[in-house]
Amino acid sequence: MADFTQEEKEFFMAEALKEAQISLQKEEIPIGCVIVKDGQIIGRGHNAREELNQAIMHAEIMAINEANIAEGNWRLLDATLFVTIEPCVMCSGAIGLARLPRVIYGAQNPKFGAAGSLYDILTDQRLNHRVAVERGILEKECAQIMQDFFRHRRSK
Repeated sequence: MADFTQEEKEFFMAEALKEAQISLQKEEIPIGCVIVKDGQIIGRGHNAREELNQAIMHAEIMAINEANIAEGNWRLLDATLFVTIEPCVMCSGAIGLARLPRVIYGAQNPKFGAAGSLYDILTDQRLNHRVAVERGILEKECAQIMQDFFRHRRSK
């Protein structure tokens, strides 16, 4: 599993935030994701449920799909997933199934999170694959884009 400096973690989370901005421009919930292997981004994703009319089009799913294609393999061993908001149950399951060894996320999702908030799927000892989880990289920025989105949505 790759080790990242704090500067590298912030760089890749900033790339995930760029993906979240794409969602925001499309009036989607602004969550972004990148998958990194050997210092290179091999998958990018952003929420696109409304745009594609598909419930499963979360940022992590899109990034995993792109990384699978880039790698020519469903297993994403030796890769790290960076996502702006704590993964949900579906995405946590997909992360485990893709055999990603590590997830780094920005802000917690206390109402829907499955990587430590409501559930802890990624590190559950009962499952055959466990994922190392790190929280809090660019946390304020990751939380702020979500707070601004929902504040704006409520004001409509």
